[in-house]
Amino acid sequence: MTQQQQDHNVSSKIRRPLTLRDVSEASGVSEMTVSRVLRNKGDVSSATRQKVQDAAKRLGYVPNKIAGALASQRVNLVAVIIPSLGNMVFPEVLSGISETLENTGLQPVVGVTDYLPEKEEKVLFEMLSWRPSGVIIAGLEHSDASQAMLQQAGIPVVEIMDIDGEPIDTCVGISHRRAGRKMAEEIIAAGYQRIGFMGTKMPLDHRARKRFEGFTRTLAKAGIEIADQEFYSGGSALVKGREMTAKMIARTPDLDFLYYSNDMIGAGGLLYLLEQGIDVPGQVGLAAFNGVELLDGLPRQLATMDACRRDIGVKAARVIAARNKGEDTGEGPIIALDPTLSPGDTLRRTKQQT
Repeated sequence: MTQQQQDHNVSSKIRRPLTLRDVSEASGVSEMTVSRVLRNKGDVSSATRQKVQDAAKRLGYVPNKIAGALASQRVNLVAVIIPSLGNMVFPEVLSGISETLENTGLQPVVGVTDYLPEKEEKVLFEMLSWRPSGVIIAGLEHSDASQAMLQQAGIPVVEIMDIDGEPIDTCVGISHRRAGRKMAEEIIAAGYQRIGFMGTKMPLDHRARKRFEGFTRTLAKAGIEIADQEFYSGGSALVKGREMTAKMIARTPDLDFLYYSNDMIGAGGLLYLLEQGIDVPGQVGLAAFNGVELLDGLPRQLATMDACRRDIGVKAARVIAARNKGEDTGEGPIIALDPTLSPGDTLRRTKQQT
């Protein structure tokens, strides 16, 4: 039997937090040595240390920093793991979580991953080591190590912002592929044909990637291909939106629509086009995503789609609170919300809308 098969047999039988004995059995090393390695104490050979660390990572083992301190082996913390605090989307999610947990005795604690799988592993490892009462984590895509830790945590896990996939426990969010499809359908119905796309680099932003997939597939069914595209990472989104829009309009001047992966770069693009005296939406239409209220003061209302941010936070927190009281929310493992598309002032109205 291979090592992977042995690990699978161990982890498949366990529906409780893993122990030193589980790691000992998986690595073939004594519990005392396993303890030394995982506490980074004592004199242990590099080969043995690596063997223990590999086994712990495969199994999803996380040390219990409060073992023996509490009879319940749980603290009243809820681990909330998000990719960014700079992104205006997530503070609203956190607000929904915090307000919902306020009178439950549970306290959210936030960790930030910067969209990096390896950082998510580190944050998750540290948070789970304190044995929280639940985990709320952004996205459905995780590394094998993070997946194993979440599966073996023995606590409620709610993945948020996305429902296009298989949840570990429960997920709350919107279908980003459907969001991309709905926006494409509106653009097609308004008569636009030459479409450019601008957004973040998507290998690590899975939700933006899924919207792009839904968007481009719907265009393709109508015989339309993306005429130009531009991607960015880092820096001010508003400035990047201006810069990318200027480059794209200069490079492909016959574009009649620009679709942005988020509202901030869309706002930058809108301001640039208005400064250039370009007729929006007559000559060039615009749309983005997130429905950020801060942008309501723009000279023109940007066409966008609300991502149900606060509702996602509220519903995720309700699941954690209910499960900690032994209650069932009755909503099932996938809780889907329906975002609202707002044409604003930058998307031509179809006959049905006027």
